[in-house]
Amino acid sequence: MKRREFAINSVAAASLASLPFAALAQKRKDAVVMGMTLEPPGLDPTAGAASAIAEIVLYNIFETLTKINADGTVSPLLAESWEISPDLKTYTFKLRKGVKFQNGEPFNANAVKFSFERAAAEKSTNKDKRTFASMERVGVVDEHTVVVINKELNPDFLFLMGQATAVIVEPKSADGNATKPVGTGPYKLDSWNKGASVTLAKWPEYRNAAAIKMNKATFRFIGDPAAQVAALLSGDLDVFVRVGAARSLDQFKRDPRFQVIISGSRAKTILAINNKKKPLDDVRVRRAIAAAIDRKAVIDGAVDGFGVPIGSHYVPGAFGYVDTTGVNPFNLDKARALLAEAGVKTPLELSLILPPVPYARQGGEVIAAQLAKIGINAKIQNVEWAQWLSGVYGNKNYDLTIISHVEPFDLGNFAKAGYYWNYESAKFNEIYDKINNAPRAADRAKYLADAQRLLANDAVHAFLFQPQWITVANKNLRGLWKDMPVFLNDVGALYWA
Repeated sequence: MKRREFAINSVAAASLASLPFAALAQKRKDAVVMGMTLEPPGLDPTAGAASAIAEIVLYNIFETLTKINADGTVSPLLAESWEISPDLKTYTFKLRKGVKFQNGEPFNANAVKFSFERAAAEKSTNKDKRTFASMERVGVVDEHTVVVINKELNPDFLFLMGQATAVIVEPKSADGNATKPVGTGPYKLDSWNKGASVTLAKWPEYRNAAAIKMNKATFRFIGDPAAQVAALLSGDLDVFVRVGAARSLDQFKRDPRFQVIISGSRAKTILAINNKKKPLDDVRVRRAIAAAIDRKAVIDGAVDGFGVPIGSHYVPGAFGYVDTTGVNPFNLDKARALLAEAGVKTPLELSLILPPVPYARQGGEVIAAQLAKIGINAKIQNVEWAQWLSGVYGNKNYDLTIISHVEPFDLGNFAKAGYYWNYESAKFNEIYDKINNAPRAADRAKYLADAQRLLANDAVHAFLFQPQWITVANKNLRGLWKDMPVFLNDVGALYWA
């Protein structure tokens, strides 16, 4: 209620600010101010799991061999072209010539080899380490030709080579990228005001600098949805991608100063369960938790209805999707019976750790109330992002948590030994190997379906919803993504009409 009152009051204030807002937009034809919900812990996407890192640096500071587009297709970036062997395991990349890093060092095949071998190294903290460890060899043919031989077939390889974890780094500067990032992209880090904002400045020596319209891009960190709405209405922001403005959506649609984009995603929002914690190591307990959750109520409470229910770690619209929402349907009586069958005495005390994103905080309240109906006392602990990354993701110190996994092709996480949800299944590993080694699309679709059903039947998590993202922007801003297969802000594509 308070959020609604705040938004209504903001509308009145915004009407007075409309002229300054318009004037401001006219003045900054070469700059853009963007809102973000979370501040990243660092700026090295190869060192941490936070998607907020990629939102600032991917394609802006750092570049990859391939580029992911808004429709999910892949196009050349640092690689001009590539050839794929008949067995689909060997990729020969022809690299773009005349490219240099922002410290003056040349971009070449050796930099690619260094980047991939670094990502695969024993001490690597790259969240996609498995992808790089699966490279049998990274070979340098000449300065502008590199060959990657994979141990197993990976149909999504070119897409993965466009994600933030696959950025090409300069060897001499790589260790300092968290605070002093050095890439080949059109922007350099200008300043980082911790707790408030990051500003990027156009790099004049970029290979195609003339095509880059924005000289500056400032990312402002605003976690509270009401404050996000107010910042847009006042003209402090030009755009907020993935804004928490669902409850204020109508007023933005009615306001001629703004454009509103509703984007699809490949994200999976889950109630993650620590599968090795007792009694959560019992599949009956996990199924009970899943059965206690009314997905529609969670979607309404967490994201104001902007979500699609899912029953496994896969989303509608993705290749090979099957509907598994009926595997663990909402059924309180069944949930109570499963707990009793597992010998669980209620009330059962479990921790529910929530990172500082609105969907988690708001959804957590709904889920805690639902679990209480079957005798589970989910004790909510609100933590900051750094605490979540270290405590939950790093040390696996949790029972339950709510998080959205945004990478499109991340089923491999369930095959990772020691991943934060502690799921181990020889059967899943077998299916996942079949997925990766199926040359025929029909076979791959079958194995993807098998994987989805297994994860649903194992109730690895309570799978919640596929989010739909809202972008609110100045009506004159162009180059925004319509859909979001990955989290990023391609500043180089933005311009003022």
